Amino acid sequence: MIGTIVNTACIIVGSLAGALLKRGLGEKYNDALFTAMGLASIALGANAFVQNMPKSEFPVLFILSLALGGLLGTALDLDGRVTRLVARKGGEGLAKGLITACLLFCVGTFSIVGPVLSATQGDNTFLYTNATLDLVTSTVFASTFGIGIILAAPVLFCWQGFFYLLAKLAAGSPLLQGTMVHELAIVGGVLIISSGFSLLKVKDCKTLNYLPALLVPVLWFLLKGLFT
Repeated sequence: MIGTIVNTACIIVGSLAGALLKRGLGEKYNDALFTAMGLASIALGANAFVQNMPKSEFPVLFILSLALGGLLGTALDLDGRVTRLVARKGGEGLAKGLITACLLFCVGTFSIVGPVLSATQGDNTFLYTNATLDLVTSTVFASTFGIGIILAAPVLFCWQGFFYLLAKLAAGSPLLQGTMVHELAIVGGVLIISSGFSLLKVKDCKTLNYLPALLVPVLWFLLKGLFT
């Protein structure tokens, strides 16, 4: 778990550094960073989608995932509940920024494969690389949205911890083989693009309502493993 601990610590350090930088920025510079984060989110989400789509063995799975996940998330009103909770503490801007930051930190190859390699091979290279990227990203996000971005740290710890424990308990199982990582990255890429649209105020896609979509590929591979 040392790699995940380092990754979590980097987000905390980056958030603190970014919050200090935010104090010296004027409103127009904050607006410029806000727009930059929206554009960067769309670019990174599109990159994740384009890179992983050719590796998918089930090209329509992400569509099914978004549809089912969106229905479940809307029924539970995940976006509304979390947005209202965070907004009470730091405003609507922080809510959207925190949602985007969590997706960027958690939904990526490094943050999924990294814990698996750490658990099965003791290799933390992916996690250390991810930690470096997240240090920079959290600094920029906190300089835009404030210290509240630090809340992404425990989210990342739980996310990577889940895959670490899963790898320990299910080493060699079909769940950790095949293209599950690619399928998760495809869905995640779409969610990151959705967050970018919200940040740019192009379209409020209520991204958190689609978060259950990330469970569908996992369930798909579990069922597939039972019948193969």
